[in-house]
Amino acid sequence: MSRVLLIAPTCDRDDVGEAWVAYQWVSRLAAVHQLTVLTYYKRGRQPPSQQLPGVRVIEWREPPLLGRAERLNSMLKPAYVPFAVHAGRWIKTALRAGEQFDIAHQPAPVAMRYPSPLARSGLPYVIGPVGGSLASPPGFAEADTAPWFVNLRKIDAMRLRRDRWLRRTYSNAGCVIGIAPYVKDLLQSVPLQRFEVVSDTGIESLPPAIERQEHDVVRLLFVGRLVRTKGARDAILAMDLLRDLPVHLDVVGEGYDQAACAGAITSLGLQDRVTLHGRVPRERVDEFYRKADVFIFPSYREAGGTVVSEAMGFGLPMVVSNRGGPAAAVDDSCGYRVEPVNPEQYAHDLALAARRLVVDPALRRRMGLAARERVMAVRSWPSMVDRVSEIYADVIRENTASRSQMT
Repeated sequence: MSRVLLIAPTCDRDDVGEAWVAYQWVSRLAAVHQLTVLTYYKRGRQPPSQQLPGVRVIEWREPPLLGRAERLNSMLKPAYVPFAVHAGRWIKTALRAGEQFDIAHQPAPVAMRYPSPLARSGLPYVIGPVGGSLASPPGFAEADTAPWFVNLRKIDAMRLRRDRWLRRTYSNAGCVIGIAPYVKDLLQSVPLQRFEVVSDTGIESLPPAIERQEHDVVRLLFVGRLVRTKGARDAILAMDLLRDLPVHLDVVGEGYDQAACAGAITSLGLQDRVTLHGRVPRERVDEFYRKADVFIFPSYREAGGTVVSEAMGFGLPMVVSNRGGPAAAVDDSCGYRVEPVNPEQYAHDLALAARRLVVDPALRRRMGLAARERVMAVRSWPSMVDRVSEIYADVIRENTASRSQMT
């Protein structure tokens, strides 16, 4: 058991997004390590100290007004700046007072645009899992339906080259954990001490196995926000190339691209082959997983891909983009990874991959079983916590050896 100083801005089991992800890491790591957690909480939410009994929590309340624009706030995280200042001061004061930590760890924010207060602490530390900043393929440069501020991601690469504090965050880390191999490529201009791949989210256990029966119609399933980069529109275009097969696509989710998806369905005459279900309660999403035969998730700018892990846990064969998190989660045993070059090519190749699964029930069963095995191996919470604990031990050992050589 290591004494771990853990930086987790926003940590809330009842929230969504990174607040929920941070809570998962904190609650699980606290079961095997002695944690001191630095965090803040949103106004009107239950403080993390009340959600994490038995864990030492140092917390600050989010400054007023900063959390009003939810989508803008979730992306840019304006409250991170005052939090980082508070955390940096606390660390300095604690170390001067004689507090000792074996290692420090900042698992959130996942996006790589946030400098860590640990960079100047003098403590051995781990950063990640980090991700984001994945650009769209050049062939998908058409106008997006997302709001303007989403394009601010484009400055991330420049900051990783020029921002000294941000670069120091990664170069000083004993280990940088990326959510997928592409993260190492994005950090190629930064001299890293060590890089490992661990997903940002996982599954606790597998749902009961499903014995899927053959039906007259094979059901494809997409789950995710309807924004252009998630690829729901590309899945719909692929359905136009599968008219000769008995197949139906269920699209679960809502977002800025919903109108464009509906327009594509109408213009292609796919109303009887594609259903937009909109946003549904979380418990109903599992019903869609159970009833589906194939999971199709063509997101071409997906850093992580929680829904991919969920679908694999339900034993669904996969058709995903050969980029980012989905490409790291899926291998050839459990699905097809399709390279997105341009919309026309992408729809054609997605349809080809789906066709192979639609016409071959035995292949679907074989890949579905492999999907369950793979997700438990690479994306189960127990295996991920074990991997991070191994990284802690390695970084602590290397730091101890380095200090011994200096004395």
